[in-house]
Amino acid sequence: MNTVEKSPVTELVETTGHAGSEWLSRYSSSLMGVFGTPQRVLVRGSGCLVWDADGKEYLDLLGGIAVNALGHAHPFVTSVIASQLSTLGHVSNFFTSPTQIALAEKLLALADAPAGSKVFFTNSGTEANEAAFKLARRNTGGSNTKRTKIIALEGAFHGRTMGALALTSKEAYRTPFEPLPGGVEHIPFGDIEALKDAVDETVAAVFLEPIQGEAGVRPLSPEYLRAARELTARVGALLILDEVQTGIGRTGKWFASEEAGIVPDAITLAKGLGGGFPIGALVTMGEQTSSLLSAGQHGTTFGGNPVATAAALATLHAIESQNVLANATAVGEHLRSALAALPGVTEVRGAGLLIGFDLDADVAPAVVQAALDAGFIINSPGPRTIRLAPPLVLTTAQADSFLAAFPAILQTAKDAQ
Repeated sequence: MNTVEKSPVTELVETTGHAGSEWLSRYSSSLMGVFGTPQRVLVRGSGCLVWDADGKEYLDLLGGIAVNALGHAHPFVTSVIASQLSTLGHVSNFFTSPTQIALAEKLLALADAPAGSKVFFTNSGTEANEAAFKLARRNTGGSNTKRTKIIALEGAFHGRTMGALALTSKEAYRTPFEPLPGGVEHIPFGDIEALKDAVDETVAAVFLEPIQGEAGVRPLSPEYLRAARELTARVGALLILDEVQTGIGRTGKWFASEEAGIVPDAITLAKGLGGGFPIGALVTMGEQTSSLLSAGQHGTTFGGNPVATAAALATLHAIESQNVLANATAVGEHLRSALAALPGVTEVRGAGLLIGFDLDADVAPAVVQAALDAGFIINSPGPRTIRLAPPLVLTTAQADSFLAAFPAILQTAKDAQ
């Protein structure tokens, strides 16, 4: 067994000498089975690499599902978190902190938000979308209370709390928990004519992911996003962009919607924002939208926590100062181009380092397992689709190591079927 560097909590959890199989047995005896059986027990990470309890090394091409923007154990982010935690850990929402205020100002600046724009901090993406759902409910249209409908897309994934789940389209997620909050209508993905037919004076908001990650990395065209902005503005509906997975540099830009050149009414963020530390945000654009939720109408105990906001500030600073957006663009282009040339790959989609590619057979889950055995962490959102969302600091050499290994990984998966 390879030697694995001890973490500071080694003695607390008694990791020494415990194999992954033993930890998994203890997992099944103590944790709810909502995630199934974990693929590995990971104990340490550095940059784009992680190690499991048995000492095996992996190239992390999933990044905690688009969370670890700067990889694992980034020295600046970890030092800022430790410093803040040793100074002020939590204060509740009866008070504020300099890091909370500074982060809100930074996000508004990055979004080029108009005057009167505001930020509400949460702990996750689903909480940010839940806040946005309530924001939409407040957009009633005045005394007539005529705006009651919310539009989302087929293939959408906005989270698993009840409001966010109502926006999510996958029946397997929805059915066990019905009845869900009403008034949500799902329309065909990317169909501008269907959007035109759906958006009228009864619509309070349209929720869109610029790129649907859980549906297999499916981008909406700039033309679709511009049409959505024009149609919602015409009838007084809110355009709410879910950039939980696509925001904070994931596509090589701060926000994936930048390419369309539009200003939405609200943006939801999470995942990469904290560089691995849990934090989300609802950014409301302009005074009218920002005033829809008033004092007492929404809240959170941990949202805007000093440690979480310090982590996010450190993450944004590192992304800016270390040329991370350019790296995500360049390495992403390299990966997509090389993947498209591989035998067995039929289509490649995405932007920056959010990449989906389709295979010529229904072997994606087997490919994930074969890749893991070969030392690569990837994901399969569909039977023929592979998703990559690695740290934005992934190097070309690391990308090439996966590209070189992938033909054998695919063949192993096909042979196992």
